[in-house]
Amino acid sequence: MSRESSVKQSIPKELRFTVEQFNERFPDNDACLEFLKEKRMPGGVTYCQKCQQERKHHRVTGRPAYACDYCGSMISPMAGTIFEKSPTPLRLWFYAMYLMGSTRCGISAKQIQRETGVTYKTAWRMFRQIRTLLSEDVQLEGDGIEIDETGMGGCSKRLGRSPKPKKTVFGMVERGGRVKAVVAVDRKRDTLFPIIKRYVLPASVIFTDEHPSYDTLGDRNDYTHHRINHSAGVYVMGDVHTNTIDGFWSLIKRGIGGVYHNVSEKYLPSYLDEYSFRYNRRHSGNLIFNSILEKVYEKASLRPVPRSDQKPAGSSPALEVPF
Repeated sequence: MSRESSVKQSIPKELRFTVEQFNERFPDNDACLEFLKEKRMPGGVTYCQKCQQERKHHRVTGRPAYACDYCGSMISPMAGTIFEKSPTPLRLWFYAMYLMGSTRCGISAKQIQRETGVTYKTAWRMFRQIRTLLSEDVQLEGDGIEIDETGMGGCSKRLGRSPKPKKTVFGMVERGGRVKAVVAVDRKRDTLFPIIKRYVLPASVIFTDEHPSYDTLGDRNDYTHHRINHSAGVYVMGDVHTNTIDGFWSLIKRGIGGVYHNVSEKYLPSYLDEYSFRYNRRHSGNLIFNSILEKVYEKASLRPVPRSDQKPAGSSPALEVPF
């Protein structure tokens, strides 16, 4: 038995997607463009704005676009996506998404710069654009929803600088399931309750600590509420605990502290979305990259048609191509 075959893999075979497999699947820009084309207009068939009907489109030589077989008007699979109007090669975008999906604790724009060879400014823009895809409007439910708030960011008084207070981050997680984390103005009841009602479905069982803002959570809403008293040194009492959400906070804080070192208030929500996106797919192995790719063309398909012409019912989303 070879040494390679005897090494135990922590990721099941069906959930692996290695760099070698990535290079085989997306060897160049054309392969990436063809992938987007098949996702947004399967077989090259899509709605032609000029012909006002479904038409077959073929690739235009030397351009990242496809032309209508009948009238010649061009469309691009990249229109409406984060790749639109970007001079960065499409394959580098795909590779940056692969890196962000493969990591467990996060990856910095500096590392993307080193891996792809682009400038830091370009790497940061790619990094920020990709994170815009990772926001999810989830609805949590079940008999085990843990809720907690924590502080992130800020800085202490040092080197003559004025101290900055930490931002309140509020999180809700299904035991064994999904998580949603948002930035809150404060930890008051009137701030937290609307967030809970938005993301946690009625009739759910909620577990919290002894924070006073949760005092009337079970009375004023259609929830079953259980509490654990951390101030008394009690952290688990049967199935009453908040260890799951505490573990998620630890994951984010260690990731931000070790990889990014500090996060500004402006971009904190996008970092929360990034960590939540990976956490919600933690059982997907290296296939998280595929989930990010899906977000690219899903969000592009939601882009409104830029003109008032009406499409026939059932036609595919229009692809805006201002050539």
